[in-house]
Amino acid sequence: MRAKSGIEIKTPEQILSMRKAGLVVARTLEVLRAAVTPGISTADLDELAEREIRGAGATPSFKGYHGYPASICTSVNEVIVHGIPRPDRVLRESDIISIDCGAIVDGWHGDAALTVGVGEIAPELTRLLEVCESALWRGLAQAQAGRRLTDISHAVEASVRGAGPYGIIEEYVGHGIGSAMHMEPPVPNYGRPGRGPRLAEGMAVAVEPMIVLGRAETEVLDDEWTVVSADGSRAAHFEHTVAITPDGPWVLTAQDGGAAGFSAIGQPMVARGGPEDALSEERLRR
Repeated sequence: MRAKSGIEIKTPEQILSMRKAGLVVARTLEVLRAAVTPGISTADLDELAEREIRGAGATPSFKGYHGYPASICTSVNEVIVHGIPRPDRVLRESDIISIDCGAIVDGWHGDAALTVGVGEIAPELTRLLEVCESALWRGLAQAQAGRRLTDISHAVEASVRGAGPYGIIEEYVGHGIGSAMHMEPPVPNYGRPGRGPRLAEGMAVAVEPMIVLGRAETEVLDDEWTVVSADGSRAAHFEHTVAITPDGPWVLTAQDGGAAGFSAIGQPMVARGGPEDALSEERLRR
């Protein structure tokens, strides 16, 4: 069903299908996190991701999407998003890499990303990753029925601004998700609260802050995919897919439904999914 705004409203059964896709993404990202070591290539990571996704009975969302040639995006150091995996892009100690992953199960999508260090990384990079991930969870905590879309945006921005002089990328934003990977509404990582569509049960969005150590300006490389920071500063990118349920935000791409992430920012939520299913259909229908 679509609201007048064009936003897709899911049934409880459809949210549960999205949860299946989300769990495939969550497990694949954990496998990839463990595989990130000096000497591995981004093409190796892509091969591993496709094997994990297809082995779970899912389809990679990214492969072939508008011609994209791989199953994940691998964005190293100054690459912000959409880095293409390559056999000659070998990870080195002190690099950071953002991995963006999507999967489809029964026609429903899950989408998430994380940034990890390769071996030992500089303290300012560790902090960069912490700030970006914390801002993600602050935004996800606002994904509650009755609030406005930009309450998510404002929470992300306020979290980043309160942490230091980081650049918030504005050209690339989060999005609605469900029967397609990118849907209405766009979800900016900045803005005043209390604006945009009212959040409603059955909506699902992907929240994905991207921040850099330097200026927020970006450039797109000649491959027409890879987005880099214009000043060469290093970037972080975190993302989760969240559904708005009667009990609050359910993070479909977190194996625990978001419990640990919300607790880490001091905002425990009621809606907590276990790794195999989490919320029952009965609970979603309440």
